[in-house]
Amino acid sequence: LTVSARDGGGLLSATNAAVTVNILQTALAPAIFERSQYVFSVPEDVPEDSPVGTVKAREPPNSLEGISYRISSGDPHGRFFIDPHFGIIHTRSQLDHETQSVVVLTVQSQLGNSPVYSSTQVNISVTDINDNPPVFLTKSDRVTIAHTQPPGTAVYIAHAEDKDSGLNGVVKYSITSKQSNAFNIDPTLGVVNLTRTVFADAQQEYTIQIAAEDCGSPPLASVLVFDSLTVKIVILDINDNSPSFMSSPLSYVMEDAEVGCLVHHITAKDPDEGRNGQVTYHILSGNENKAFVLDKLTGILTTARVLDHEIQEHYSLTVMALDDGSPALSATQVLTITVLDVNDETPIFLKQLYETVIHENQDPGEFVIKVEAVDRDAGLNSLLQYEILPGAGYEKFRINSSSGEVFTTASLDRETQEIFSIKGSPSRSSTAQLSITVLDENDHYPLFAKTQYQISVREDLEEGSAILDLVASDEDDGLNGKVTYSLIDDTFGAFAIDSVTGSIVTTKTLDQETKSQYTFRAVASDCSTHMPRSTTVTVVVHVDDVNDNDPFFLQNPIRAFVHAESPVNETIATVRAEDVDLGSNGDIVYSLMVPEAVFQIDAKTGDIILQEPLASKDFSTHLLVMASDQGIPPRTATAMVVIFTEEQEKEVLFSHNLYEASVPENSAAG
Repeated sequence: LTVSARDGGGLLSATNAAVTVNILQTALAPAIFERSQYVFSVPEDVPEDSPVGTVKAREPPNSLEGISYRISSGDPHGRFFIDPHFGIIHTRSQLDHETQSVVVLTVQSQLGNSPVYSSTQVNISVTDINDNPPVFLTKSDRVTIAHTQPPGTAVYIAHAEDKDSGLNGVVKYSITSKQSNAFNIDPTLGVVNLTRTVFADAQQEYTIQIAAEDCGSPPLASVLVFDSLTVKIVILDINDNSPSFMSSPLSYVMEDAEVGCLVHHITAKDPDEGRNGQVTYHILSGNENKAFVLDKLTGILTTARVLDHEIQEHYSLTVMALDDGSPALSATQVLTITVLDVNDETPIFLKQLYETVIHENQDPGEFVIKVEAVDRDAGLNSLLQYEILPGAGYEKFRINSSSGEVFTTASLDRETQEIFSIKGSPSRSSTAQLSITVLDENDHYPLFAKTQYQISVREDLEEGSAILDLVASDEDDGLNGKVTYSLIDDTFGAFAIDSVTGSIVTTKTLDQETKSQYTFRAVASDCSTHMPRSTTVTVVVHVDDVNDNDPFFLQNPIRAFVHAESPVNETIATVRAEDVDLGSNGDIVYSLMVPEAVFQIDAKTGDIILQEPLASKDFSTHLLVMASDQGIPPRTATAMVVIFTEEQEKEVLFSHNLYEASVPENSAAG
């Protein structure tokens, strides 16, 4: 026969081959199988050497030869064998439905040594046994949702795989532990849904465990903690809360307060998280004469100039608390500041000299004159009391201490004394010692030892390690001088501070390659119950590199070709490796693991250089190259360089045209 093969291109291309079929003349007839196809089934968990089924061929008439059986194809892994005399097929090794569920064998029968044989097809179904539990592809996961999602919202889809078939491989899901009744799961689809809104929850994250169970009989379940799925659900905040003022809308300040004196501590809270809950403070109106200054971060209001109760007794400042959300939300408050009076004004008489005339021989109690004085102070500081100082003739008069009205206390005789001069001669005085206890006022801010702190730490520092002790002092007494510490900037979850000792500690493992520097502020606040004071300081933490990353080759293996006549000292290939560490921890040098006479490698560049002429035109070899960083101790990686001459490349042939192999799914890398 002549067979022609043509392709389907626009220009037809064809080739021919001759097939010669030789018809053998023989008087022998083959042993014919009773069936052209046999179908058997066998459970995958049967032990070795278990019978599967029997095939049978019939001898031709008048045959004196015995029949023998053999498996000619369909069993490359040798899982079955056949009894050559009785045609019984047995298992040779353990079967696995998940690896191969159907095996198709070709079985041949032969009479004695006759070259004539017949064949039949044997289909063996390897039936599934529930021998594989469901397996989650990941053991933990993390999702984020907005806290305003309505009930019924799908927040996560759990997925486990079961390599079994049929009901043995059908997976159903359940939540084995939960922190609240906020979630449920669809047992068939693995979809985790919200059962209620979490808007009002104080809880910001939930951790649930999901178990997977197949529907086999009996079922196999991954109910152990180590074989279940842990899902952390984080509730994301949205800026749906405005700041609300916590501080009083009234404040008082003495008129003799120094410039920079604390007037009021404005505070507002915002229940939102992160930037949505960060509040800054601003004066909108009422401070036109610039009498006050407001720190927008701390809310501390201080005097910017000297106040005077007699000029302005009240100030009404409209202040705003603004969060850092997008869009930002705000609240306003009218803060009324009362400037308290200090007794800094001297009483002044309306006249420097009062003169009057009275009649003699009048009864005691006769009205003489009324004196008046004024005091610009307010309240008790402006209430005046009048008295007559001792002097000649003062006993003949009395004065109403409140009104300033002067009356006689006796009948006067002009002939005895015509003029009386009282408002004394000479003036007299006396002294007394007054003990005054000066109570502490919170008039000092906590002070740090430095204006900025900088520190370097290793990235392999254990979680919970102390890196820096902050110390701030306050010259006030009691609670006014007791200092507590806090952090006001985002440290990305890396640091925390002890509020009492000021010790800053790590709260997670650091990674220099992820973040090499942290900058945040620490606050020292006193414990005053009335208008506390605080001071901030900047802390800069540099994360030093540790040799925790191996070098890695950009290509591995590397194939290089060299001319047989290449000159000595010629570069025939270059290897490249990188290391994400810094400094000497990331500097790489190259070397050959096995010394070579023909080749050497440049330690810095990775160039592979020919040292000696090649011995033959069909030369080939492989080199093991090691890349080592300069850390202490160093970390290394290896790569293979395969070198051929061009002639050798042409002669390299595979021993087979087709390679076949079976690899179990989910095999580990490598």
